[in-house]
Amino acid sequence: MPKRYTITTALPYTNGPIHIGHLAGVYVPADIYARYLRLTGHDVAFIGGSDEHGVPITIKAKNEGVSPQDIVDKYHAIIKKSFEDFGITYDNYSRTSAPIHHETASEFFKTLDEKGEFIEETSEQLYDAEANQFLADRFVVGTCPKCGNEESYGDQCENCGTSHNATDLINPKSAITGNVPTLKQTKHWFLPLDKHEAFLKEWILEGHKKDWKPNVYGQVKSWIDDGLRPRAVTRDLDWGIPVPAEGGEGKVLYVWFDAPIGYISSTKEWAAREGKDWEPYWKDKNTKLVHFIGKDNIVFHCIIFPSMLKAEGSYILPENVPANEFLNLEGNKLSTSKNWAVWLPEYLEDFPGQQDVLRYVLNANAPETKDNDFTWKDFQARNNNELVAIFGNFINRVVVLTNKYYEGVVPEPSDFNAVDEETLAAIKAYPDVIASSIERYRFREAGQELMNLARLGNKYLADAEPWKMIKVDEDRTKTIMYVALQIASALATLSEPFLPFTSTKLKGILNLGSSAVETSWNEVSTKQTLLPAGHQIGKAELLFSKIEDETIQKQLDKLEASKKANEIANATVEPEKETITFEDFTKLDIRVGTILEAEKMPKTKKLLKLKVDTGIDTRTIVSGIAESFSAEEVVGKKVTVLVNLAPRALRGVESQGMILMTETPDGKLVFVNPDDAEVGNGLQVS
Repeated sequence: MPKRYTITTALPYTNGPIHIGHLAGVYVPADIYARYLRLTGHDVAFIGGSDEHGVPITIKAKNEGVSPQDIVDKYHAIIKKSFEDFGITYDNYSRTSAPIHHETASEFFKTLDEKGEFIEETSEQLYDAEANQFLADRFVVGTCPKCGNEESYGDQCENCGTSHNATDLINPKSAITGNVPTLKQTKHWFLPLDKHEAFLKEWILEGHKKDWKPNVYGQVKSWIDDGLRPRAVTRDLDWGIPVPAEGGEGKVLYVWFDAPIGYISSTKEWAAREGKDWEPYWKDKNTKLVHFIGKDNIVFHCIIFPSMLKAEGSYILPENVPANEFLNLEGNKLSTSKNWAVWLPEYLEDFPGQQDVLRYVLNANAPETKDNDFTWKDFQARNNNELVAIFGNFINRVVVLTNKYYEGVVPEPSDFNAVDEETLAAIKAYPDVIASSIERYRFREAGQELMNLARLGNKYLADAEPWKMIKVDEDRTKTIMYVALQIASALATLSEPFLPFTSTKLKGILNLGSSAVETSWNEVSTKQTLLPAGHQIGKAELLFSKIEDETIQKQLDKLEASKKANEIANATVEPEKETITFEDFTKLDIRVGTILEAEKMPKTKKLLKLKVDTGIDTRTIVSGIAESFSAEEVVGKKVTVLVNLAPRALRGVESQGMILMTETPDGKLVFVNPDDAEVGNGLQVS
């Protein structure tokens, strides 16, 4: 296995914070992989950064009335801090607005241009005359030509993941003005992907059929089978890296040309800071390059970027691109625009010190082969039933009993019986078992194998019953506790990629700070003793805390509030009815009345039977307001009544008028308020 690894993660757009979909799809599995490789002695460059040149950023800036630079500065800081607080261990987290990136991307473009790897073409592109600009990527929406999604963007459909050009959309509309765009000629540089088709077939379809994930291989194969076409690598925009070529005035590099080069520039930035040479991490064939991305980025990392690297000529190609599918939230697709998400900064604030709980749940439910669903109830159950009841329970019992029986000193074991020997042998097998899953990018499987080690510990204690054995056989009890402490020590080491904060806390409890007792990943398999007799451990601390129902309900209420806010924002106003004359209006007799009595109509959900004093009489009115008001709370209220409406029988009761109501913005019924008027007064027109 190679000793040097370059690991990259998709660069998040700096138009908002990170949410759980990003974490589950990209950043948690990448961090598990990087941590594991470091623990096993490999040279790792774990590289990330913020993508600050996407069209979504300019749209956000327009909507907020600020500059794109204001937006990227704000969200880059939020994203970077969130990653740090969550324990994503980047060796370097950069940004594409950095001078070193502008320089690197410009030089890359110029190299390909000088080698004749681009095609320069004047073509017709979508143009919004009112906005006076071309509609690149997310400035245009329309119907996806592949799946029929009516809200596809100009560069990609988020429903089916297909990448396309804006001119491929059916019924395109400007996202700026809503106008139907026209076609206008403009010059652009294109990367002829068809030129690299034979190489891609050999490299991917023949070389990676067995080791790439089926979803990745399948999507790439579909693209290649459809036939590759030239792809524009420049855009008519004023935000981005200026095209460094004659005729490039007013144009910038396409974000998907510029962004993956950000991996290279971030590596350069890291190497310069650390006094290293960056080139071996990108140009040495003994280096293994791995891209962690979501499924919507597959085509860019498996076809476009490799074609760019191949055209440049001096770079290595990715060994693997383990893309995950999408994570949904409570049965619905995650949506940043609708605030249907669990945002990382908010999680860190709402669940202080519980980073590992979210890491564990997202990994245990990772969308590795299909879209999966995150629910708060599952989050609670996995914490309470797995982390607390299995992992935390085992450690707590071991540490409490060691302190109770031996004042926290690891006891000297006596002879091992067959179960002890089997248990000690099983401990030694776990590093390879977990490693095998990680190296095949099966992180969910690897995490469950770690939990199986904790299960092994619980079963061993439950079967051996040291709390009973201490009364009859002290020597046997020492052996039991010694073996249990070896399991605890193994968990402290092997949990680090998955539960890094827990691993640190557990190492502190077991007092594993000294080199004499510190154990590496590989040593869990080879060391005869992980925690030697005579070693002093610390006092018990809870590794995990139970999450109560009210905590989960707060999160569900937050999502419900988002749902209602979206319903209000998307609510359609009833269209105006046909015109009436003033004479038609004057036929309505609308008066102020007082509700004297009210009762719920039997066997109905909505109807209240009201007795109303209209000033001219007392009459019965049946009103459909029972879902908004109880009978008790409406008695004594003044209401506006249409008194000359023809009587109508409702559920056997004659209703002799109508109460006038309206709705608040959140859909709640309210009375048209006549509190300052006298009962019997009629409606006045002015």
